[in-house]
Amino acid sequence: MNQNADMVGGRITGNGGETPEFKALLEKSMEELRAKTMGHQAGWGFGKAARWSLDMSRGNLLFTFTDGVVASCPAQIVGSLDTTDNSWLWAWANPSIPDPLKRDSLRVKDFGQQRKISRLVSEEWVGTEEDAWRMAALACNLCEAQGVYRGPAGTALVFITFGKVELSRQS
Repeated sequence: MNQNADMVGGRITGNGGETPEFKALLEKSMEELRAKTMGHQAGWGFGKAARWSLDMSRGNLLFTFTDGVVASCPAQIVGSLDTTDNSWLWAWANPSIPDPLKRDSLRVKDFGQQRKISRLVSEEWVGTEEDAWRMAALACNLCEAQGVYRGPAGTALVFITFGKVELSRQS
């Protein structure tokens, strides 16, 4: 599929529905995500954890620090970028992701269906890591999440939105 195509009556033409307004929304979403990320970095050390994990049964993203502090937050999977072929796969199209963790990606899909934006409604497409960040930032914006984490998983990069962060200390 041509990612620069519009869906009109089920057929593909044009620029994929990526209007100047949509591109401006992507840029605004990225700016907001950068600001949120800087706040998390300053506030609780986001990006400096010794390890991370995603409890898919509970929908919790966990960051464990060397001093025993654990940051926990509700999480949603937006999608993943396979670094071997640069293919983006939306969480809503991935059967290995539990349905309760697809909410944010489904909100983006709905947004794309309403506006006929092909990349938001196509299960999989070829793109860059920057494209993946833009999709995750859009999900963060539309779903009013607190931030985005990009977690490595083999040859894939998994993009995860997260909610309110709670800090605790491991005993």
